Amino acid sequence: MARMVDAACDVVLVGDSVGMVLHGLDSTVQVTMEMMILHGRAVRRGIRRALMVVDMPFGSYEASPERAFDNAARLMAETGCGAVKLEGGESIAPTIAFLVARGIPVMAHIGLTPQSVHGFGGYHVQGRGGTRFQLGRDAHAVQEAGAFAVVLEKVVEPVARQITGRLVIPTIGIGASPACDGQVLVLDDMLGLFADFQPKFVRRFAELGTQAEVAIAAYAQAVRDGSFPGPGHVFADTP
Repeated sequence: MARMVDAACDVVLVGDSVGMVLHGLDSTVQVTMEMMILHGRAVRRGIRRALMVVDMPFGSYEASPERAFDNAARLMAETGCGAVKLEGGESIAPTIAFLVARGIPVMAHIGLTPQSVHGFGGYHVQGRGGTRFQLGRDAHAVQEAGAFAVVLEKVVEPVARQITGRLVIPTIGIGASPACDGQVLVLDDMLGLFADFQPKFVRRFAELGTQAEVAIAAYAQAVRDGSFPGPGHVFADTP
């Protein structure tokens, strides 16, 4: 999958959503450094062109800038990624500045930050009412701290458009605005492989999950009725 994405996309994010779509976890809060390193290494082997960014998992950067640096440096050293991504706005800006000052490129992430879903009380849309002003402060804070780009997740369209127009760094939308400088989707959502639920902002560009179910059922039936393996799938005793 990394090879296929690398051929078409400019940035490949190894996101902590891997915990939900591949490991069956309830949220990204349970994702560990070891999981991110494992998947990061695998993706790195398939990339030749795109910038690879790896999510810093919950608990790996919040305690202190120093702890964040240790874990970010480990992610970069053990996965070969070109940058890390972490969630938060004004509150995390000092940590972003600390990392950037020490040579670690940082992509920021504001709006709905899934690692803080318990604090939000669910996966709610961000930017309605008074929260739009905080989003503006968060966006400028991460830019001033040195982030080279910022993800805007599940932010109401007018606010995401306004933030994009005011920032110098690129914005990357997911459930935000077409005015964002780039867009990101979870690959398994995009391909229709993850079917537990479909957020409003997801467009399925294929239905590979349905196709896979049909193919697996056909395989099982072929084995049971003896039509697979056939003569063309076995080896003779002479060449």
